Amino acid sequence: MKLNSPAKLNLFFRVLNKRDDGFHEIASLMQAISLCDLMHFEFANSDTITCTDPKIPLDHKNFIYQARELFRSKTGFKKPVAIHVEKQIPIMGGLGGGSGNLATTLYALNFLSRLKIPEEELAKWAGELSSDAPFFFSSGTAFAERRGEKIASLKPLPKQKIYLARPKGDGLSTPLVYKHCTPNFYKESPKKLMQAALQNAPIFINDLEPAAFSLKGELRGFKEKLFELGFDAVSMTGSGTTFFCFGKPRVRSLPKCDIWETSYVSRAKDGWYQI
Repeated sequence: MKLNSPAKLNLFFRVLNKRDDGFHEIASLMQAISLCDLMHFEFANSDTITCTDPKIPLDHKNFIYQARELFRSKTGFKKPVAIHVEKQIPIMGGLGGGSGNLATTLYALNFLSRLKIPEEELAKWAGELSSDAPFFFSSGTAFAERRGEKIASLKPLPKQKIYLARPKGDGLSTPLVYKHCTPNFYKESPKKLMQAALQNAPIFINDLEPAAFSLKGELRGFKEKLFELGFDAVSMTGSGTTFFCFGKPRVRSLPKCDIWETSYVSRAKDGWYQI
């Protein structure tokens, strides 16, 4: 079987406080987008993982590997499965590519095994490995709380063209960005933050930007250059280094930068993402 494994955007991202377990309490409006990896799953003589990107580790460090092992430990399903990834989502870009691969793997193994595990349970399992992964079992538009694993699906947002922009070179480690993040102790409840993001045009803001800019100073200038291209709104997604941009730019290129178009996507209940 073939499945799309989409990237995600954090249309707004608030870091509320640091928890006793070392994670951060967050509130975020998350959205799946049409930028996808294509994942292939088939029964085989042995478990394998292959990928078109040679930079991707294929051992126990890989979320796909971890998802397959977790599914086996939870269900006892043992039939070998070969998994191949046509990689399109940049790594270390704040786009959740690895977490999407994790969720897509759990969905595929559930289908192939015919065990019919409820998606709510699959989402919980995904949250054991990645804070972002449960989101992909939502409608594609969702409000995330706690460390990101508590998800509430929302109605799909109106489709529109979005530009993604990412400077060439190395990305940023998510744990490192969080380590340098200063939480903001907001008086508003997470629900009010969500309502503000949906009603007030919406609010494009990311509390991880200052930490990312302190670690990679050129990102601040990069954001300013994106505004100079003519975009109306520019914000970093996740822990960076990808920015999403709205509006009609005068030109669509910058030196040492990748810029590409995408759009919002959603999924039907009990189905997966169709592009």
